[in-house]
Amino acid sequence: MKEFIKKAALRRLNIIRGQLQGLISMVENEKYCVDIITQSSAVKEALAGIEDLILENHLSTHVIKQIKSGKEHRAIEEILKIYKLAQRKK
Repeated sequence: MKEFIKKAALRRLNIIRGQLQGLISMVENEKYCVDIITQSSAVKEALAGIEDLILENHLSTHVIKQIKSGKEHRAIEEILKIYKLAQRKK
């Protein structure tokens, strides 16, 4: 994994950890529903950012390596798998 991506992902994951703890606390303390939903949406957005970082890393390292080593078929399979996962989110 590229070091700058790893650092960014870990930083964001630590932020998400705090957001999740806050979300748990909000539910436990029966906070206003709209506020809980707002916090939950923020967590989902943050997780999407993590996915983007990991995808960037994968495409720029593993997939490139596969293509350079003659494993184009494997690279295409992985790209299509990621595409199909993204389509499910819609």
